[in-house]
Amino acid sequence: MSRCAHCPLTRRQFLRATGAIAVWTLLPAAEPVFAGAPPESRTPIFAKSKPRVTLLFSHVPPEYPTWPSVGYDYEGRKRELTAKLQEACPNILFTVRTAHNTQQAEAVVKESENADGFVCYNIGIWTGAPNVLVRSGKPVVMVDDLFAGSGETLIIAGVANREKLPVVTVSSSRFEDVVEAVRLFEVIRAMKESTILDIADYDITAWAGGVNSLFGTKVVKMGSEELASYYSRADEAEAARWADLWIKQAKKVVEPSREEIIKSGKMYLALAQAAADKRADAVTMDCLGMFYSGRVTAYPCLSHFQMNNDGGTGVCEADLNSTCTQLMMRYLTGRPGYVSDPVIDTSRGWIIYAHCVASNRVFGPQGKANPYIIRSHAEDAKGASVQSLMPIGETVTTLEIDVMGKRMVIHTGKTVANVDDPKACRTKLAAKTDAQNILNEWDMGWHRVTVYGDWRRQAINLARLYGLTVNEEDKPG
Repeated sequence: MSRCAHCPLTRRQFLRATGAIAVWTLLPAAEPVFAGAPPESRTPIFAKSKPRVTLLFSHVPPEYPTWPSVGYDYEGRKRELTAKLQEACPNILFTVRTAHNTQQAEAVVKESENADGFVCYNIGIWTGAPNVLVRSGKPVVMVDDLFAGSGETLIIAGVANREKLPVVTVSSSRFEDVVEAVRLFEVIRAMKESTILDIADYDITAWAGGVNSLFGTKVVKMGSEELASYYSRADEAEAARWADLWIKQAKKVVEPSREEIIKSGKMYLALAQAAADKRADAVTMDCLGMFYSGRVTAYPCLSHFQMNNDGGTGVCEADLNSTCTQLMMRYLTGRPGYVSDPVIDTSRGWIIYAHCVASNRVFGPQGKANPYIIRSHAEDAKGASVQSLMPIGETVTTLEIDVMGKRMVIHTGKTVANVDDPKACRTKLAAKTDAQNILNEWDMGWHRVTVYGDWRRQAINLARLYGLTVNEEDKPG
């Protein structure tokens, strides 16, 4: 099904009815949802299946005198915690097991070959089971049931941190902290079932292999000739409706003509249809190389703008690092990322995130829209792009994953201004942060992905479950 023209609901109506695009409310259907009319929802969105997680309770038999106490009602505690987890995480399929010793834990690991990971809930101590699970090679969320599993939890957490094992440890009386960590398996599962459409004319074999090895995500390549075929078949009248919609909703149009914006509408239809045909969850394209060389005649800036507004993922410059980062954060937060070429201003303690592609629904498809201006692409003053005037006074999280190097950089800041300067890219979002330390710690190329909200802890925990090393750029090393 390439277009759901017969569907009774537009995608926007569907999302309003279901109330979310975040991975926490995964759709049960397997087909993409497209727009009817008006054409606000052509971006393909694909549902993901529920992750399979083995929930292992670690404790010795109740007759042993140890923490929490001799004669403790382990069975009752397991029933209570299982029920709470199942209620709080309805999109996770739990298989519940118990281990009193290392042999039983090894048997559980062997039978959990197809699981996405483990929750090791330590409701007692000195079984050896946690040590087995953290060395299983799968991601593990280890939980201390306070005053019950504390001794073994602390020791194994220290081992896992020193050996950089894919383990997140939760030691908190706040059950929501446990739920937050366990829900990361939903992101991991969604990434495993995702496909990225990478439009480039050069060899991406090594990159595609690296992405698949780290995330399980499939990368499908398309060349400029195939894209041109999609572009030539795009409906001119529908492209004009998109152009008129973008123009109507914009604060103003500065450089581009309506005809130029219609070309952007055709590029959006081409990319949306290509993504649907390839069942792609994200699209990235060598836009600069292809446009400068004349292999394409329209920039994808407005296309990416629309995809990101709709809850999809459109990323610049065939950058697979940024595409994986933005896709992962979309599944975590339900919000679009903003890829940028940052600029540091140490005199004001600012980092300015600059690019010609940006969403104007930074809080997600159902969030409030901010004003935007339609501009030409900055470097060559051609085509059409977006200057988004994003909300100020908000915390943002900025990060980037180095797929091949298996590492992540991250910092946070508070947005303070939309900088209007004729030089460089059109959107320039400034955030107050430790700019000097970020300058001192800069690594991993130029691009960064910014998401509204404070997601530092969740992103770092995800990085740990993927076995990534983390550099917090805004903190002294």
